[in-house]
Amino acid sequence: MKENYFADKNRYDNGMEFERCGRSGVLLPKVSLGFWHNFGSVDPYERSREITHYAFDHGITHFDLANNYGPVYGSAEETMGRLMDEDFRPYRDELFISSKAGYDMWPGPYGNWGSRKYLMASLDQSLKRMKIDYVDLFYSHRYDPETPLEETLQALVDIVRQGKALYIGISRWPLEAARFAAKYLRERDVPLLIYQGRLNMLDREPMEEGILDFCAEEGVGFISFSPLAQGLLTDRYLNGVPADSRMSKGKFLKEEMLTPELLAKLKRYNEIATSRDETLAEMALAWVLHQKGVTSVLVGASSTAQLEKNLKCVSAAPFDDVL
Repeated sequence: MKENYFADKNRYDNGMEFERCGRSGVLLPKVSLGFWHNFGSVDPYERSREITHYAFDHGITHFDLANNYGPVYGSAEETMGRLMDEDFRPYRDELFISSKAGYDMWPGPYGNWGSRKYLMASLDQSLKRMKIDYVDLFYSHRYDPETPLEETLQALVDIVRQGKALYIGISRWPLEAARFAAKYLRERDVPLLIYQGRLNMLDREPMEEGILDFCAEEGVGFISFSPLAQGLLTDRYLNGVPADSRMSKGKFLKEEMLTPELLAKLKRYNEIATSRDETLAEMALAWVLHQKGVTSVLVGASSTAQLEKNLKCVSAAPFDDVL
């Protein structure tokens, strides 16, 4: 018989810090839990359950999902639905749950990109899988160069007006499209809450492109996904490619990416982390959090021990110079 879950009474006194999301009423934990990996149908449910319990007990109130997270597609949201039924329904109002639509989800012309039909149908499916009435945040998961921006954005406005989402976000939109989105949404009284982009010590495109400056100017939050560069910014690859690593499987990380130049950079970063009495992963997460305009970092976790280590970034020392 499964034990009932009772959240830690000290969950908001266990070291988590919260950051205001742009110019909004929303406070997000500096570390948020991403469901991209480790929460699909191929993963042990009890491990997923243990990780989410640990996260919430340590102040992580934001769970980040998408329609096609798994594998298989939709199964991460189904895991979330089971967690809601078994553990988290009494705490629904303490949770900030996000989902997204924009990438391939089902066959045919209406299961991808940014049409009104796809976004609305996908969110309805997501709500059923997660067994909730609304999401706190719904994203356009990617920019669609073919669908008129007005169609995509008006669908997001109407989703909020229908009560199916409280806030709207965009992920990986180009700067000019993001500016258009912010203006369009603001004029319809559904302000853009947050921008999700890939930012880490190896990939600084949101800084270089001006996305972080845009967020600061517009009062939009910023949340970083892949802050550890799919594991490159950990100690996993400092001595080559481990046999059981994500890179050895070759799906999202390829072995040819680990060039001598990159390895030298990782080792240099690791030396700096050691001088700060931190692991490379802790320093990499702290570096993202210390960038101006960043609200939160999204971390994945395959164990509570890994999540425990990642949470140390919240209290990490500031940086004296730019790495």
